[in-house]
Amino acid sequence: MSLTERLKETLIRELNLQGLTPADIDDEAPLFGDGLGLDSLDAVEIVVLVQKHFGVEIASLDEGRAAFASVNALAAYIAERSKA
Repeated sequence: MSLTERLKETLIRELNLQGLTPADIDDEAPLFGDGLGLDSLDAVEIVVLVQKHFGVEIASLDEGRAAFASVNALAAYIAERSKA
């Protein structure tokens, strides 16, 4: 399973995105606003779940903003930092 697929499954499970499957989530759609429709509370949960499930810390607001642009952006952020 790809990192993107694992990430989508984790987001669906941990954020209780009922009625969604990984195939329903566009890899390039924004996570917040008109995309997946997440909010600021979800952002805090994503920071925790990324550390818990992928061992990667999102240390600053600027890093988080870039990483949360889309599922692909978050997967790239995780992949880059998990190799370090």
